[in-house]
Amino acid sequence: MSTTSLPECGVARFLTLLGGPWATLIVRELLHGPHRFTELRDALPGISPHTLTSRLRQFEATGIVTRTAYAEIPPRVEYRLTPLGEGLRGVLDAMAAWGVTVPEPPQVQTAPSATNPQISTARTASSGQTNRRYLS
Repeated sequence: MSTTSLPECGVARFLTLLGGPWATLIVRELLHGPHRFTELRDALPGISPHTLTSRLRQFEATGIVTRTAYAEIPPRVEYRLTPLGEGLRGVLDAMAAWGVTVPEPPQVQTAPSATNPQISTARTASSGQTNRRYLS
């Protein structure tokens, strides 16, 4: 993240700070309390260590997260939301409430297969995956 000023528009400011892959999901996990790096990585299957490190550093630089390193052997580091970060709870609650209202995409029916008229295909509108059904 650069040291330039943030946009004046609240939505643009939010997206500057929390846009991009994984950002809101990391915050979602931290809303449950402090986490170590490996706990966050394990809670977010598919996130790369590089991406997680980058997002946590960005959040720390913008005051959304604090990083606490304990003088222990082995070393222990915890990440927790600041009061500014905790302020995102309502935002994520609203996102979750809206998300569960969105229905699954409808399947788009296509004509029977040209090679076999007994097979009809359906494509999921969002993914384009083909599901084959046998006609009786």
